[in-house]
Amino acid sequence: MTYLYLLLNLGSLSVPFIFSFHPKLKFYKYWKSLGIGILVSMLIFIPWDVFFTIHGIWGFNPNYYLGAKLFNLPIEEWLFFICIPYACVFTHYALLHYFPNLKLSRSITKLISYTLILCFFIISIYNYDKWYTFVNFTLATILTLIVVNKKPELLQSYLLTFLVMLIPFFIVNGILTGSFIENEVVWYNNAENLNIRLFTIPIEDAVYAFTLILLNLFIIQSIEKPKSN
Repeated sequence: MTYLYLLLNLGSLSVPFIFSFHPKLKFYKYWKSLGIGILVSMLIFIPWDVFFTIHGIWGFNPNYYLGAKLFNLPIEEWLFFICIPYACVFTHYALLHYFPNLKLSRSITKLISYTLILCFFIISIYNYDKWYTFVNFTLATILTLIVVNKKPELLQSYLLTFLVMLIPFFIVNGILTGSFIENEVVWYNNAENLNIRLFTIPIEDAVYAFTLILLNLFIIQSIEKPKSN
């Protein structure tokens, strides 16, 4: 089933893309700033991805992608950094449109954020010898610290909308890591992570998703200043 990874990408994108033109949502108005966010996130995550793939920290099962590669990454992996952020950012704004009061108080947000920062930092330091854990949690530490100081209002809503995003995350990432299929689409070298799984998903992947989406939203809200609320 060499088209599975492609189908997961396109399936994740399809509904958010169609509803981007909904007259109440008009998500297409964010395309320019979202495009910049996706580009910036790719400049960070793609080199990391290439390095990890080359050094066997993770890899891709050729049975589940079409075969074309760029810088040692399947084309489907490149599409991942377009389709998944698009779908998740759309979900964030759609939830806020229909539930405008979906946010935590600033004090609770700061408490949760600084607790996360402390946890991310401690885990990264104690696992400096595990590449995926160390790089992943270090980036999460830095980005969360920046956002809580620069745009705490983003985290007031994102800490809640991300919980909703975890539902499709467990489905899509679950399939990528071997749930419901014979083998995983993406395999991991467990010597380079905590070897703690949420079903078939390495716990690091949840933090990876948290950071990837937060980075895109932070860039969008930094550009769309009148719409930051």
